[in-house]
Amino acid sequence: MHLAKFWFLLLCALLLHGCDQQSVQGNQSTRMERAHLVELHQVTEEAVKLDRVRTGTLRASVKYRVFIQEEGQIADFPWYPGDQVLQGDLLIALDDSLLRSQIARSRAELQRAERDLERVRSLSQRNLISTEELQRRETELEIARSELALLTTRLGFTRISAPFSGVVTERLSEPGNFAAKNTHLLTLIDPASLVIDVHLSEQVITHLQLGDKVSIVLDALGPQDFAGKVARIYPEIDPLTRRGQIEIQPDPVPAGALPGQLARVSLSASLQARMMIPFSALRYDQGEYVYLMNARQRIEKRQVVTGVRVSDRIEVLSGLEAGDQIVIRGFMGLAEGKTVQPVIPLTERET
Repeated sequence: MHLAKFWFLLLCALLLHGCDQQSVQGNQSTRMERAHLVELHQVTEEAVKLDRVRTGTLRASVKYRVFIQEEGQIADFPWYPGDQVLQGDLLIALDDSLLRSQIARSRAELQRAERDLERVRSLSQRNLISTEELQRRETELEIARSELALLTTRLGFTRISAPFSGVVTERLSEPGNFAAKNTHLLTLIDPASLVIDVHLSEQVITHLQLGDKVSIVLDALGPQDFAGKVARIYPEIDPLTRRGQIEIQPDPVPAGALPGQLARVSLSASLQARMMIPFSALRYDQGEYVYLMNARQRIEKRQVVTGVRVSDRIEVLSGLEAGDQIVIRGFMGLAEGKTVQPVIPLTERET
């Protein structure tokens, strides 16, 4: 009886010991299962080179639209689109015969006023005429002079000369037509003044400076690269698109370049050291955030503000510090507060 009881107690003890071992192993297994495997990236500051290719349109920055300031019949208009003119060449002339007749009459009236004033002054010196009469004659002389000056100015408006050497792009009337005042008759451009208008995001435009070198490809002229530079940076950003405008000057202007052609501009700018992270680390949920591993190997959800993107990396303006460890792989099932186990990237294991 005592022997049977002994064997019964021994069997119970063995069973309890086995259960304890299984419990310990189960707890260890549970702890291992709770350690979520992730790949981490350490945040550092690094020098960045910003490369962008943007399209733009060639435009003549020097353009002269001829508006006639006098009315009359067009007498001389020899230029057509594509014609090259030299500085000083006569572009347009109106029939000025009526104005010349008016000028001749005005000169005669001026001479008469001068003679009348001379006679009145002689009489005034002998007190034979009133002071008021002398002043009236002086006023008439000034009016005659002003009238002649006005007609002479109007005569100058009937002839328009080229202010610079260039190419005619528009001809909007013909000889014999009557041109009213302020009518647009011709457009002249300087082909050496071609520039390219390019629009860039606010994050890129702030890193450019006047004189920065660029490379230009004009689709109409083939794949050849042409040199250029940033000639102007406009001081405003469009509040709707968050884009600004720059002006690129080809240096020199390529042969065959024409206003309206498509241009592809390659820009490059070296930025100061920036805090960059892999773009794949960014998550989105009511803003941008990343998963960060703290000192206890637990996950924190960290809101960030990002800047310019360069290839597969993006700048972080705020929210992280150098040395922070952020998750770049292993997002499936990852949540804030979860314990993680960093793994060595495959590329590092191979080396």
